[in-house]
Amino acid sequence: MRRVLYILPVLVFVAIAGFLAQGLTRDPSELPSALLDQPAPEFDLPPIEGRDEHGFARSDLGGEPALVNVFASWCVPCRIEHPLINRLAEDGVTVHGLNYKDKAEDATAWLEELGDNFTYAGADLDGRAGIEFGVYGVPETYIVDADGTIVYRHVGPLQAKDVDETIRPILESLQP
Repeated sequence: MRRVLYILPVLVFVAIAGFLAQGLTRDPSELPSALLDQPAPEFDLPPIEGRDEHGFARSDLGGEPALVNVFASWCVPCRIEHPLINRLAEDGVTVHGLNYKDKAEDATAWLEELGDNFTYAGADLDGRAGIEFGVYGVPETYIVDADGTIVYRHVGPLQAKDVDETIRPILESLQP
């Protein structure tokens, strides 16, 4: 009995140390997504005011790989990454925009100033579509394959390194 009393604290310490050590091996910048390898959620967003008459809906995904970029005019990192989003679109990548919890006039002005290369873009005024996607915060970018399945999620602003080392290779691997 005495021996158990001496061994018990050691076992508890080893168990706690094991859990902490496992946590130290994980990348804190990676956030899990329950939607990876799952079909994109159902949504149907109205157009961003003044853009065109077509918004952005789940039915717009599929047939070809595409990026879905979640952005907002009030998001400073979105402004920083937007030239990369435009460049991807100019290079032939299908890029859709999900304007998250933004005022219509602010979103329109932002796109006019920074460029609007989205194939389709929708106004997620109440954030419901963002919730369905599992948006943690803006910006976020998703890669959706030709079947409409989410295959990659990037949280935070894209940087050139991310585009070159991750986004483009995944998109290339999805081409028929």
